[in-house]
Amino acid sequence: MSVSILSVAPATAGKLIQMPAAPKCTDPAIAIEESEEPESPAPARRRRSSTQMLLDEAILARHSTRLYLPQAVPRAVLERALDLAAHAPSNTNTQAWRLFIVTGEALARLKSGLMRAAENGAPDLPSFPPAFRGYRTALGKQLYGEGWGLARDDAAGRRAAVMRNFEFFGAPAAVIVCMSRELVGQEAFSVGMYVQTFLLALTEMGVGSCVEISVAGYPDVVRNEVGIPDGLQVLCAVAVGFEDEGAGVNRIRVVRDEVERNTAWVQ
Repeated sequence: MSVSILSVAPATAGKLIQMPAAPKCTDPAIAIEESEEPESPAPARRRRSSTQMLLDEAILARHSTRLYLPQAVPRAVLERALDLAAHAPSNTNTQAWRLFIVTGEALARLKSGLMRAAENGAPDLPSFPPAFRGYRTALGKQLYGEGWGLARDDAAGRRAAVMRNFEFFGAPAAVIVCMSRELVGQEAFSVGMYVQTFLLALTEMGVGSCVEISVAGYPDVVRNEVGIPDGLQVLCAVAVGFEDEGAGVNRIRVVRDEVERNTAWVQ
């Protein structure tokens, strides 16, 4: 289908001038069909709208959101993100991820159970090796100081900030990510790629998220409150919701190592 554009030029104000047909777009990422019956049987790719992000934009925009608005995320949005995430790489197409989307009263019960457990003891998680503790210390300084505005000696304030993890930072939805106990640890790599794809899909649709490993430190609480079968192990949770953009903690952006620090080129 050819396109004619009607435009008003300054020198001929009040007159409609028919411009030549626009040249055919050759970029497959944004091209539109120019014939109602395309010559190729291949399906046309969806045109990217002006509000959609490019991949690098979504990667750089994604960050851990630690305060949310109470507004619920429409189920259709979550389902779209889950559908996109299902196309993540998977070892031998095992698709090892198993998800539980928790909202409403069920989420309130889960929060209460986690808060009680956290008040009675630390999560059952492996200790950080000394070689990596510097990263956690630097993040804590940035998060509690710059993000939450807490003094170094404000023990009560820092404790309250930690406890927000188990309230999912006020998010209206929590995704519990699980994997079969029968699968070996390498399969968790596929689950990780799935979660990353899910996060990027949410980011592209304007929805915030935060991966929470700490929740997996109380697996029995999560299992009992959510109804997770014994055959599944709890890997992590993901808080999901619309970001409170006015919160200082949501403006935190962590610094990553230079590529050269963690990469070796072998020729």
